[in-house]
Amino acid sequence: MTYPSPLSQPGSADPPRISTAPQAAVSAAPPRSRRGGVALWIVAVLLVPLLALLVRYFTGFLGTAASFIGLVLAVIPFVIVWFAVRYIDRWEPEPRRLLVFAVAWGAIASVTIALGVDLVLTLVLGPQPAAFSSVIQAPIVEELAKGLGVLLIFGLARRAFDGPVDGIVYGALIGAGFALTENVQYFAISYLEGGPGQVASTFFLRAVLSPFAHVMFTSLTGFAFGLAARRGLRAGAALRYGVPGIIGAIVLHALWNGSATFFDFFELYAALQVPLFVLFLLGILALRREESRLTRARLGEYAAAGWFTPQEVDMLATAPGRRSALAWSRTLPGDRSSVMKGFITDATALAAARQRTLSGRDPHAPATERYLLERTTAARAALLRPRPGPTPGS
Repeated sequence: MTYPSPLSQPGSADPPRISTAPQAAVSAAPPRSRRGGVALWIVAVLLVPLLALLVRYFTGFLGTAASFIGLVLAVIPFVIVWFAVRYIDRWEPEPRRLLVFAVAWGAIASVTIALGVDLVLTLVLGPQPAAFSSVIQAPIVEELAKGLGVLLIFGLARRAFDGPVDGIVYGALIGAGFALTENVQYFAISYLEGGPGQVASTFFLRAVLSPFAHVMFTSLTGFAFGLAARRGLRAGAALRYGVPGIIGAIVLHALWNGSATFFDFFELYAALQVPLFVLFLLGILALRREESRLTRARLGEYAAAGWFTPQEVDMLATAPGRRSALAWSRTLPGDRSSVMKGFITDATALAAARQRTLSGRDPHAPATERYLLERTTAARAALLRPRPGPTPGS
């Protein structure tokens, strides 16, 4: 199928139960939820002193040089995971401030909670057996701490939490943040205990074989909350989905840690962990396909009312259509690919806003629809604007 992208103006009929007719100018964007935004900023500010405590902990117990080496090495798998998750998030990108918050929560708050619980249990019960700490305590405490971050984003930024893919993105970045800080500790300790040789071995195990371990665990929690978001549930009711998701993350985490404690790590890695990772990738592909289908369905409602043509829906709701549209826009006078990117982004956000309107979970969704319809109309006009001709006498 080809996508020549001859964008046409919408019909004059007023789309029923969708929005008012497009305006000549784009109105102001609907206001964000101030309560949720302020709460997230407060939590973010509170992370700063926790970060200072973590820096003091690492430099005090491990030394500045070892901590720095650990940090440099830990950044490598984190960057790989960051770009992989951002690729997953390409269809409907989440706000950058929430992505940064997710990483910060995993790297700072979750690690601080895990260290704090470990300290309290040691003071109250004394040192615990390594097997208990690795297979029982760590999975429960760490996944609860990371899951709390997913719950915070779900409860305080609901308009940016539309479904399972969003949940996977937030959960994955929280897990990536946690792994970043944890790897600093592992790499630093390896350097102190065994020098470069042991660091290389640890790096191979954690950065090459398992950079997505924590990402997979917490993605399961995010997926569960994403199902709740798709059904328009509030934070309290969403726990009916979130709790089983956290339990699943704990089980996967315990199984992973147990493979190194009770079994031959490489045998279990090949027999179980690799297939689980393949299933994880296949699940993400299936969810991306579902996200595309949902975009097509919601935009199809606008097309039925005259806002888009069927060809535009194909263009906006499929990856080949988007690539073709961007290639076409580059051939326009002045290279209008940036306008086309905005058109695609706004149309995708429009479909998500329509879904929130249908679920009734966002009172601002109808206003967001009107705003995005105005923006897509303005973008269409910019794409179709003819090239200025020569002035008379020139």
